[in-house]
Amino acid sequence: MSRSALVVRGGWEGHQPVEATELFLPFLRDSGFDVRVESSNEVYADAAAMAQTDLIVQSVTMSEISREALDGLRTAVEAGCGLAGWHGGIADSYRGSSDYLQLVGGQFATHPGKEPSLRVGDSTDNYLGYTIELTDLGRTHEITAGLEDFALETEQYWVLHDDLNDVLATTTHPPQPYHPWHRPVTSPAVWTRSWGSGRVFVCTAGHSVDVLADDNVRTIIERGMLWAARS
Repeated sequence: MSRSALVVRGGWEGHQPVEATELFLPFLRDSGFDVRVESSNEVYADAAAMAQTDLIVQSVTMSEISREALDGLRTAVEAGCGLAGWHGGIADSYRGSSDYLQLVGGQFATHPGKEPSLRVGDSTDNYLGYTIELTDLGRTHEITAGLEDFALETEQYWVLHDDLNDVLATTTHPPQPYHPWHRPVTSPAVWTRSWGSGRVFVCTAGHSVDVLADDNVRTIIERGMLWAARS
């Protein structure tokens, strides 16, 4: 019996929500999901549709969400629907909603930039080389088991978070003379969260299609979606 996946995409175009989600549609279908794609989060307010959904994959950076849609999303996850996403499509969505932030457990705060003299005025100003390091839990969890620490050169998310998250991987922001913090700051890079009968999965890597195509990032996201989905 097939399961149902709902892909909701939109918001800030800089994260290429259409192109990014298109990368994963064949995987979802090959994994036995009937896939529905929506460009508006108002689908969350459709209680009948949400009751039939086993997995939500969200790629909506910033934007807004209505009270009805947010209530529908929270109700669906609490009832057992999985919620999965990457980068700003889940960790920088609906900045004005504290209830959404509570649901996902982490909010983008910043992505530290290069030394000022090296900046050229485009998105690459925030591309840094950094390492995603697996936690002890991450080395045994089904989403990340068998993987090793790996390096990326892209946006490195600084995330505000809470301890309801099960953190599978972290990344550390070193102090720099051109930044105002004075000691290393470690942020979760991959985490899961239980919410009622539902599961939430977040990977902070995924700024662009080439990052999503990285073998480690893609593996983590594909496994994360399967883990989150109602079984």
